[in-house]
Amino acid sequence: MYIRYFSILFIVTNSIVLKAQDPNEKGNLNNYYNEKLHFGFTLGLNRTNFIIHPAEHFERFDSLKSVESQPKLGFNLGIVSEVRLHKYLTLRFVPNLSFAERNLQYYFDPRRYDSTHQEFVTYTTVKNIESTFLNFPLDLKLRSTRVKNFAAYILAGGGYSLDLASKRNTKTSTDPKEQIVKLQRDDYSYEFGAGAEFFLQYFKFAIEGKMTIGTKNLLIKDNTIFSNSVDKLNSKIFLISLTFEG
Repeated sequence: MYIRYFSILFIVTNSIVLKAQDPNEKGNLNNYYNEKLHFGFTLGLNRTNFIIHPAEHFERFDSLKSVESQPKLGFNLGIVSEVRLHKYLTLRFVPNLSFAERNLQYYFDPRRYDSTHQEFVTYTTVKNIESTFLNFPLDLKLRSTRVKNFAAYILAGGGYSLDLASKRNTKTSTDPKEQIVKLQRDDYSYEFGAGAEFFLQYFKFAIEGKMTIGTKNLLIKDNTIFSNSVDKLNSKIFLISLTFEG
């Protein structure tokens, strides 16, 4: 679904490049594309999720039938630094603080008896994972020529993330109800997106959609059914941002 949206934005961007007027025509911030550096800030709404790779021979986990990821909403706050490489190509660095949350839901067969705890296993068990990320993305941004006070762009790049709320060193409980899913603190990712820019009288305002896919396996194996049943966990984040640049 997200790739479809980005494809539509990419087509719109190319259409604007072909049909646009001269960028120095009458409009706000006429000299914006000729300036070397730009700074600003960004506010964003994220939807954080996991890409789950189940363990091989999943059936050996007896009463556990499946594992699903449930995304939740969070928010981002960051600083924008952008340097012009070419009139229509810039290098953008946007360090940001991100508050994120997602669940892993484990589905058990309630007909299976848990002889260890002398009770029937709960049909579903939800493990909530909260994170506070420091993100350091670096992107190449290709923008169109302007149509008066409007322009569009696409971007792609990668980044590094540090989870300040990681519980990787937490002692593993013997009680399944108290057990947590431990994640690595560091992650590396690639990202791509598109956006639209509006040149106002004193600053530039932009709306952007971006998808980030983690490349590192975040799961820490601690010999519980919640970690042993999953081979790999990769992050997947969709972010909608509002950017304000001078």
